Amino acid sequence: MKRWMIFSVLVLIAAAAASTEGRDMKNFKNPGKEELKKKLTPIQYEVTQEEGTERPFGNEYWNEKHEGIYVDIVSGEPLFSSKDKYDSKTGWPSFTRPLVKENVVEREDRKLLFSVRTEVRSHHANSHLGHVFDDGPAPTGLRYCMNSAALRFIPKENLAKEGYAEFESLFRTATAASGAKTAKAIFAGGCFWCMEPPFDALEGKGVLNTLAGYTGGRTPNPTYEEGSGGGTGHLESIEITYDPAKISYADLLAVFWRNIDPLDDAGQFCDKGGQYMSAIFYLDGEQKKQAEKSAEGITSKIKEKGKLSTSILPAATFYPAEEYHQDYYLKNPVRYKYYRYACGRDRRLKAVWEGVTDRSR
Repeated sequence: MKRWMIFSVLVLIAAAAASTEGRDMKNFKNPGKEELKKKLTPIQYEVTQEEGTERPFGNEYWNEKHEGIYVDIVSGEPLFSSKDKYDSKTGWPSFTRPLVKENVVEREDRKLLFSVRTEVRSHHANSHLGHVFDDGPAPTGLRYCMNSAALRFIPKENLAKEGYAEFESLFRTATAASGAKTAKAIFAGGCFWCMEPPFDALEGKGVLNTLAGYTGGRTPNPTYEEGSGGGTGHLESIEITYDPAKISYADLLAVFWRNIDPLDDAGQFCDKGGQYMSAIFYLDGEQKKQAEKSAEGITSKIKEKGKLSTSILPAATFYPAEEYHQDYYLKNPVRYKYYRYACGRDRRLKAVWEGVTDRSR
């Protein structure tokens, strides 16, 4: 049974379409409002030129998790790095500090009654970016709360091509330093909207990140429309990045089992078809061993008897889903709760797992 199709706000990035190859890194400027009205989308113009504010959670970069830098949508001057980005739970992209301090200007903002804020603007283009607050995490204690519409994201692999090669070393050094301090796990449990929350709840306990996506099939870079139709061979899945020094793979397996119906041989809950089957995708021999061991005792734990239908498979390429699917339960809480209720997920989980100790959901 296919879920209803959802629609996200189409974020146009007309200004980003202009080529930046061969950029003169010292030639950042504002081309003027008439030119900007032609190049920018309405929300980009409203934010940067009229000090507007975009909606939380409905903007382009609040949940962007890839590595790279953020530049001014008007001038291209480098402003922030993904290395300083964090989830402030506000629905806007937030950073602990600027990438290039000289490109960020702060000034007093008294537009709100009985409140004085600190506005943040770009130095060369004088674009309104957002505000900075003193409630951020270490090491700075600051929260640069920015509007996505004022920014353009450049992935680390495109830095040299777009004229920002000087920042490449930042990501090479960070990648090498992280080394083996993190590990990944890939699980399929039906609707990936519903599989992110139980693992996101372990943030601070070892889970560092979750991504909704597709894996196990034959179609490269599948779209949601292709995957939900069942023609790609991919399963809706989640990829979990975790710190093995804080949480074990066995712990993740325990959470996985208690959030699926391991006896369903047609899909999961109201979603039927191969794309919604449950599976554990192991990345090495140790994960395979632990997955098989955990599966052995599942049918003896649950009160309802039947054949275990969860597959244990070697990991294949994991393709992240479209941005509007990431953390869907946070972006669209009402729709998510209705879908989960209408699908009967919690009722079925209770029927399968009620009475089993160490239950997580």
